[in-house]
Amino acid sequence: MFEPEIHNVQLKLKKFLLWRRKNLNDKNFVIVLSFVIGVLSGLAALIIKKSVLWVEHFFTSQIADEEHRLFYFALPIIGISITVLVVKFVLKEAVGHGIPNTLYAISKGQANIKPKRMFSSIITAAITVGFGGSVGLEGPMIGSTSAIGSNLGQFFKLNYKTKTLLIGCAAAGALAAIFKAPIAAIIFAIEVIMLDLTMASMIPLLIASVTATLFSRIFWGEEVLFRFSIQDVFNYGDLPYFILLGVLGGLVSAYFTRTYFVVSNFFERFSNPITKILIGGGAMGALLVLFPPLYGEGYDSINNLILGNYSALLENSPLSGFQENLFLALLFLVAVVLVKAIAVTVTFGAGGVGGIFAPTLFMGAIVGFVFSTGINSSGLTELSVAHFTLVGMAALMAGNLLAPLTAIFLIAEITGGYDLFIPLMVTAAISYLTVRYFTKHSVYTMQLAKRGELLTHHKDQAVLTLMNLREEVERDFVSIDPYDTLGDLVKKVATSKRNLFPVVDEKGNFIGIVTLDDVRGIMFDKEKYDRIIVHELMSMAPEYISISDSMELVMEKFESSGAWNLPVLENGHYTGFVSKSKLFSAYRNRLKDFYS
Repeated sequence: MFEPEIHNVQLKLKKFLLWRRKNLNDKNFVIVLSFVIGVLSGLAALIIKKSVLWVEHFFTSQIADEEHRLFYFALPIIGISITVLVVKFVLKEAVGHGIPNTLYAISKGQANIKPKRMFSSIITAAITVGFGGSVGLEGPMIGSTSAIGSNLGQFFKLNYKTKTLLIGCAAAGALAAIFKAPIAAIIFAIEVIMLDLTMASMIPLLIASVTATLFSRIFWGEEVLFRFSIQDVFNYGDLPYFILLGVLGGLVSAYFTRTYFVVSNFFERFSNPITKILIGGGAMGALLVLFPPLYGEGYDSINNLILGNYSALLENSPLSGFQENLFLALLFLVAVVLVKAIAVTVTFGAGGVGGIFAPTLFMGAIVGFVFSTGINSSGLTELSVAHFTLVGMAALMAGNLLAPLTAIFLIAEITGGYDLFIPLMVTAAISYLTVRYFTKHSVYTMQLAKRGELLTHHKDQAVLTLMNLREEVERDFVSIDPYDTLGDLVKKVATSKRNLFPVVDEKGNFIGIVTLDDVRGIMFDKEKYDRIIVHELMSMAPEYISISDSMELVMEKFESSGAWNLPVLENGHYTGFVSKSKLFSAYRNRLKDFYS
């Protein structure tokens, strides 16, 4: 009964697309879409932030006192259980992490993201964070808005490059709406989403981020996540301490990345979701009882630290009676930083959904606060605690996300000026260089990079990433058994258009190769047809390609072996050959698509 309505919708869409092509060129149409994406990103940010802040306030104000402290233990288990049930019975597919999902869609999914992703991350993350999960909302929100951009591109039949641009606009819009920082949002799209910076991309990015920021200000007012204004003047004599803060931030970031993968690998041992909920939810609940600041995103804690009100973070904790003891307070905050890395990954491992953006800022604020307060209490000098708390956030962003430019401009924008620009630049750069000594990739990109699925700003590597090895395998080679005779081989030579013959046993295992040159001198000597066996003629392949190899690795194997054709194996079994000439042809075609 819905078929006539669907048909009418399809006809109207076709008419609109025809009208659009005649009256609105691609550049102008993308500008219109970037404005729409900015509005939708601002709306998504407003809804999710307001709803989660309300849920967090309800629980923390009603039950998070001394008398009801144990409720902290139950809330994560309840929230993660609800999240897992929603994923299994409502969404019916894994949600994953927002930003890695987006990067994968760009590198391997033709910039196509499923429509369900437009709301799946938002719903599940809101439940997880609202009930005390120690993760952030920015990653899921960027994942959801990126899905909006992708689906708009798919709906209007746009090409890969334009869909990628719309995804970048959506990611920038989400971040701009959350932090009211349009410049940092644009840089994030370029630095993290790996969007190319051209005039064609700059204008839509500007429109999307500014529109989202204005929408956020109109409907959210001037209220922001961080409430402060810089009053202290930057002292150039503090520069050595900012350098030390950069080193410390890089080391903490390396610890976070290492902890993330260790804990993640631990939870991969369990296949039963109930087991994961009980272990992860129970561990998260126990951590919240001991360290209440781990609850949710932690922006209230950040604001308290910027104002120097560290005692607020000890409320309802086992050390609540020692709030005036600075030494114990600093030890407690150091423990919070170390445990936060575990809490974030435990939340993910148990089945929760969220991001690492807010936890990164939270950890950075504590690192900067503890560092500056510790220096001040030692009597060496007098540092601005607010400055170091803010710059500490940039240090962890540069380290955890490997996004130093985003870190610099985000903190500069949310402080309402560029008074801290020099220390931000120094600290972010030092932190980035420090963490790169330990790892080349962030939590966002580590798994994609290992699988060769990460799109980067390196153009050759980016184009190779977009290529699919399975599409380049040639399967029309005539195989031969190693115990066939020369006569059998000659018959197959007569029927094949190839001069290369894979030797494959009865189980499909690749044994070697025989070329036409190997038999050219004896193929007409019929006396040898029954006396010579194929395995006497064959040679080993100079290199083997696995179907799971990245295209970059495939090209390296061609380069090192000097071959023009290499066998492709899947689980040890022969599947075909790939030729260097075909790869070059496919590369040129992809390069045209990349720049079209």
